[in-house]
Amino acid sequence: MVTGKIGIVLEGGGMRGMYTCGILDVLMEHHIYLDGMVGVSAGIAFGCNYKSRQAGRALRYNVRFSRDRRYSGIGSLLKTGNYYNAYFAYKLVPTHYDVFDYNVFEDSPMECYAVCFDVNSGQGVYQRLERVNDDFFEWIRASASMPVVSQPVQVGGRLLLDGGLADSIPLEFMIDKGYKRNVVILTREEGYRKTAEHGLWLMKPLLRKWPKVIEALKHRPAMYNKQLQLVREQERMGNAFVFRPTKPLDVSRTTHDPKEMNRVYQQGRDEALKRLDELKKFLAASDDDTLSDPTHE
Repeated sequence: MVTGKIGIVLEGGGMRGMYTCGILDVLMEHHIYLDGMVGVSAGIAFGCNYKSRQAGRALRYNVRFSRDRRYSGIGSLLKTGNYYNAYFAYKLVPTHYDVFDYNVFEDSPMECYAVCFDVNSGQGVYQRLERVNDDFFEWIRASASMPVVSQPVQVGGRLLLDGGLADSIPLEFMIDKGYKRNVVILTREEGYRKTAEHGLWLMKPLLRKWPKVIEALKHRPAMYNKQLQLVREQERMGNAFVFRPTKPLDVSRTTHDPKEMNRVYQQGRDEALKRLDELKKFLAASDDDTLSDPTHE
């Protein structure tokens, strides 16, 4: 029997993250909770609901506010510098409109990390999320703050942006943390390779205050493709169980269309259900006491 902690790694990708939500909701419905989680951008923004055990929440509030100008859009970008309104999306939604379960999140033994990018040092920042307070939501907002359409977020004494600039698929981070076996949820299909960032020439003038961001954007394709190679290697070794879309998700990162959100979410659900027995076999290779949830099947 293989022993050790089992983690889950959540890639970002804006509304491609609805695919991740579909998978996580299936895991919750089958009482599958792992020992640790790391999420990048939408991966942690939606994935935090896995630790708080709120199946359906991420899809629900995104559909509800999909066309609400208070939540997101060009109007918010022009007024505040943030496509997703910081106050409404990260303050009001989780505390008033679709309440985040603070108690369950804090009581869960699952380790949870958000990946951010320090715009001054150009380094990745891996913040463990334990207590649900104002900083908690700011760390998540920082991880999901895409360059150009977001202002850097000041939290923890740093100025931060989208964690994908530093570590798009933080599998190596989890391995270094002692999670030798991991479930990895990607939002790009098999065979995808990242090429040079589109429109980088246009972004440069807008990011002139943050040269480290420009450098990160230049090097991101090489970093991302190298991380895909690590995922494949770990998968071949039997150390990683990888969900990746069986067909391209073909959805805008910032779509406002509820039908598109539901379509991508349902694809995640369908693929998770189809592979559920396979996943259980992967998890069963570890002793039961390495799992956070005693109801794990």
